Amino acid sequence: MCYSAQQKLTISDLEKAMNAIARLPEFMDDDDLQHYHINGFAKHYMNDGKKMALHPVMLIQPQENPKYLTPLMWGFIPRWESVERAAEYYKETLPYGSGLNATSEKMFTSRMFKESAEQRRCVVPVTAFFEPHTTPVKVKGKPFKVPFIFERRDKKVVKLAGIYEFTSDREPTFSVLTKPATPLFEKIHNTKKRRPVILHDEQTEKWLDNSSSRGDLEEIIATDMPDELIIAQPISKDLYSPKTDSNRENISDPVHYKEIEIDYENKPKPLDLFS
Repeated sequence: MCYSAQQKLTISDLEKAMNAIARLPEFMDDDDLQHYHINGFAKHYMNDGKKMALHPVMLIQPQENPKYLTPLMWGFIPRWESVERAAEYYKETLPYGSGLNATSEKMFTSRMFKESAEQRRCVVPVTAFFEPHTTPVKVKGKPFKVPFIFERRDKKVVKLAGIYEFTSDREPTFSVLTKPATPLFEKIHNTKKRRPVILHDEQTEKWLDNSSSRGDLEEIIATDMPDELIIAQPISKDLYSPKTDSNRENISDPVHYKEIEIDYENKPKPLDLFS
């Protein structure tokens, strides 16, 4: 599942990449929306700490008006819940990811997601996202997990497919859609075996098109960005540490661990005494 992301572009660069205009409240600027690590479960302090959201606020491109990028809180809350109950709702749904992800296989049949799938789809632009890999090694009885960063090979903006909804008191929230893992993700994200839906650039317009049918959208999900256009590298375990600031520029630098048995690009070769 996708619970961590990165969006390190300035708002002006993101506008160019998405061919859309950012519409922000007065208190929000680049510093509030640029992060080397976005922890989906973390609180988001803005306007020098004067405003706070329970989950991170990110720019999304909405189906209702794709000309704009608008800030929404990450963590889907259904329309029958109020934002006043957000803290309780996120706590109650923590075992299911607190609305950060939505299962694409159920989005047209689920009471929670169906209306959003039909009328409130979105594109979530990020520069990268993170997934955990569970190694065979255990430390103090617990699995030794290593975070991997996933980026486009061409280093362009990663366009995640999402859906959004308004609470009963008209506050919008969004979720990133996931699908069964393709081979790269099955190898790395080897416990949940899921992956986000990553749109090709040319798929975004149809994803946001009001006239797109269910069949059109299911085809987009089935033919989203393939593994060969994505590169994944292990990075510092600081990403998971509550005692370390993971929102730093070098958090995405590759770090290689002897505990990782799977192959991945640029993995160091073992030393050969006879070479």
